[in-house]
Amino acid sequence: MTYVSGLAYLLGIEGAALLRGIREGTADRAFVEARIAEIRGFLDDPALAEGETAAPGGTAELYRDWAPRYDVPGNQLIDSEQPIVRRILDGLPIGDALDAACGTGRHARHLDRLGHRVIGVDASPEMLAVAREHLPDADLREGTLEDLPVPGDAVDLVVCALALSHVPRLEPVMAEFARVLRPGGHLVISDAHLLTSYLRPAVARSPDHHRPLSAYLAAALPLGFQVRHCEEPPRPRPLHVEIEPAPDPLPVNVGWDIWHRCPDAAVAAVAGAPIAVIWCFRLG
Repeated sequence: MTYVSGLAYLLGIEGAALLRGIREGTADRAFVEARIAEIRGFLDDPALAEGETAAPGGTAELYRDWAPRYDVPGNQLIDSEQPIVRRILDGLPIGDALDAACGTGRHARHLDRLGHRVIGVDASPEMLAVAREHLPDADLREGTLEDLPVPGDAVDLVVCALALSHVPRLEPVMAEFARVLRPGGHLVISDAHLLTSYLRPAVARSPDHHRPLSAYLAAALPLGFQVRHCEEPPRPRPLHVEIEPAPDPLPVNVGWDIWHRCPDAAVAAVAGAPIAVIWCFRLG
């Protein structure tokens, strides 16, 4: 069980801002004194004194609630990841493509526009229902990443976007990708960056498994995957979407909507830090 404390989280953001400022040489006296003053104010605020013990919920529940709003603009992770993934996809040969954990079909729609014959697989019926509204003629199937409902050697391209942090082990999933890919096929992966889990922990709804970059290589290389590209886009500036209080926050917001209590510290702690990792592999 995790003890969820808004006070502890705010103090952590202040501390991260101070440590980053010291490392990068941007923490002048005024910045340091402002952080200390905010910390003292938080410690004296009775509204922040109490926390709660919380157990993570399930991924199925998370995406059931998220499905109606998943495609709403403003998700900085998607906004940072999507252009890079699509730039990679635009440069790959047209053929049979699998969007694994396709969700609402945002990448499947792009693959379809490019001319690929697309299969979409997702474990969430609610997300698939939204995908079918966008792609009524597409081949969309319910299934998991560990047991894809796709024959072996069936596709030339696999895309898996922002889903691997939900699986406890990469090895069986990467083995499935290798199984369904034809020799010479490509695998394009995006995932939330490990640093994201420290700056905005997801303890309230779903257990996430954020990993160092070496974990992707350890799972992929023994299967014959060859690295063609790796990119770590930074969290964009400004952070207005995330630090301004939302009057109607998304029901799946898995952090705390209290960054607006320390906007300068939040910007100093997270702006420009990696928010995602994008890989392109080729199956040798």
